[in-house]
Parts: sequence; structure tokens; C-alpha cells
Amino acid sequence: MGWAVAGLVGLALVTLLWSPPDWLIDSLAALRPGCVYRAQLRAPLLALTIDDGPDPVSTPLILAELRQHDAHATFFLISSHLAGREQLVRDLVAAGHELGNHLTRDEPSIRLPPARFEQALLESDRALAAYGPVRWMRPGSGWYSRAMMDIIHLHQYRCALGSIYPFDATLPWPRFSVSYIRRNARPGAIVILHDGGARGLRTARVLRSILPELRAKGYRVVTLSDLVGAV
Repeated sequence: MGWAVAGLVGLALVTLLWSPPDWLIDSLAALRPGCVYRAQLRAPLLALTIDDGPDPVSTPLILAELRQHDAHATFFLISSHLAGREQLVRDLVAAGHELGNHLTRDEPSIRLPPARFEQALLESDRALAAYGPVRWMRPGSGWYSRAMMDIIHLHQYRCALGSIYPFDATLPWPRFSVSYIRRNARPGAIVILHDGGARGLRTARVLRSILPELRAKGYRVVTLSDLVGAV
């Protein structure tokens, strides 16, 4: 009996992870207030967000796929990755994409003391501001505290997570990511993918497959600001 109950619980968890319903995402957002997880709208829009760039190899491939399929994204850049890649960031902005603040290093933000978190936020802000307006930030690894939210809002940022996360940072299977996005695409969704090294190359492959499908279904893939502005 115990094994049967455990199996049912495990099956339920897998089902929720594979296709989390809107009510679950909204409940999580209410439980952990301060970040945008999705937009409440009916228009066929979804936002694409890409973390951890820029990368000299994979970012141009991602930009090529976005250009090919008339899609736009918010790129959450890590400021320590900017050196030597300044023209790439300028190209990104010139193509109509949006910059987001992903702090200074690829690390869990929740582990930083508040003062160190604020320092990283502002250091990254100064580096990114040279390329254009930066309205959004995303904490590293997605976890955040009330103190972090207070700092984010103090500096006039908005925090964004997402509603479609195909675990692409750890699961090296583009087909899984494509299937996951296809399964969970709905108006107002926010997709999270990753740039940098092999992860960025996988993202380019994912976009090559999923963007034509989304367009055929009538979706427009837009930046976070465009998505939220449509509410």
C-alpha cells in the first residue's frame, strides 16, 4: 500500500512538472511575491528570456534564429561576460532585443549577503547601462528573499522568473526542451532558456525547431516589456 501511494505521489509530481497548470504558477507567485512569473492576458503573445550570455559562439547563433523567425527576447546578461564582447551586445540591442540584469557571476543570488547582492546588482547595472535601458533583473538560480526584493525595488528594477522552464541548464536534450515548450505554450507565458557554451548551442537548436511552430499557431514571441505592456 505504501509503495502504491508513493508511486501515485511521484506520478502526480512528474505530471505537475511536465505541465504545470496556471493556478500552480500563480500560487507560487503569491507564495513568493515580488517576481513576475507570467502575464495575465489572452492575446497570443509569449516572452522569451535567455540567461547567462553573452557568448561569442552561441549568442550569434541564437540571434540568427530570432532574426529568421521574427522573434525577440530579453537577454539576462552576466556583466563579467561582457569584456571583449561589447560589439555583440550592441548588435543584440540594435536587433530590437532587450537587456536584463543577471548580476556579475553565474551563482545563486540567495547565498549572497544583502549588501553583496546590492553591490552585484549595481555593478552589473553600471556595465549594462552603457548599451541601453535595463528594467528587468533575474536572480541567479531563481531563488530570492524579501531582503533581495526590497533591494531590487529600491533600485527601480522589476524581477522576472518564468512559467516555462524546460530544465535546459541541466538536461542536455534539445528535443525535450522543444516538447516541453510546445506542451506549455499559452498566452502570457514566459520561457526561460540559457546561453553560453554547450547550453547556448542547444538553445539555438531549440529555437530553430520551436519558433516556426509557435508562429504557425499564431503566437508572437516578444520581450518581457512588450509582454507586460500588452496586459
